[in-house]
Amino acid sequence: MKIAVLADIHGNLTALDAVLADCARHGVDQLVILGDHFSGPLLPFETAERLISLAPTAIAGNHERQLLSQSFHEMGESDRFTCRALAPHHFDWMTRLPATLRLENDILLVHGPPTSDTAYFLETVSAEGLRPATQAEIVTRAEGTDARLILCGHTHIQRTVAFGGGRLALNPGSVGLPAYEDNEPFPHQISNASPHARYARLNGVDGSWAASFHTVAYDWEQAAQIAERNGRSDWARALRTGRL
Repeated sequence: MKIAVLADIHGNLTALDAVLADCARHGVDQLVILGDHFSGPLLPFETAERLISLAPTAIAGNHERQLLSQSFHEMGESDRFTCRALAPHHFDWMTRLPATLRLENDILLVHGPPTSDTAYFLETVSAEGLRPATQAEIVTRAEGTDARLILCGHTHIQRTVAFGGGRLALNPGSVGLPAYEDNEPFPHQISNASPHARYARLNGVDGSWAASFHTVAYDWEQAAQIAERNGRSDWARALRTGRL
């Protein structure tokens, strides 16, 4: 069985379509998406239409929760743009997304760590900056679940970490946004240093899973121009370069 693992599309339909085409070329059996589907100054309406038509196995990220729970004035700029663009049936679809989901008995889908959609799982942010999380930190963050394979998103960084006696945590990277900055819990930047769309594939053989990471070229100039037309030069630079 082949599973494609996607996360953090952020309304980048051009990148999503390129990843879906790559999945089709490699005979993917199941599509799994780990949240933050639409939010961003690109094509949230069109991305929502595409995803809903695919009926993927999907969970909510922090942006879905924010779009459903925050008032318009509480939202950040990307969520406000998305809120104005989406239709009622898109919000209905989001309300049905779970925060976490168990798949194939041994796989857990989460956005951040199992208990939070805003904390980081495989990275740690401190006053000194961003670094890979330690084994001890990951073990602590995975407490409460016995899943052998945990699929997470949120940080947009492709990474796989073995921990806790044969368990594995995997972040497929971001389909739609290769760089961003955040001020919580301390100011930091994520920069993947290239504009490619990113995802992962899982191959199931005899009860175990082999993971592979993939970067996909697409027309990121088109996406950057959409961001510029919508007043987001910061997104345009990130989309063109993978840097801030």
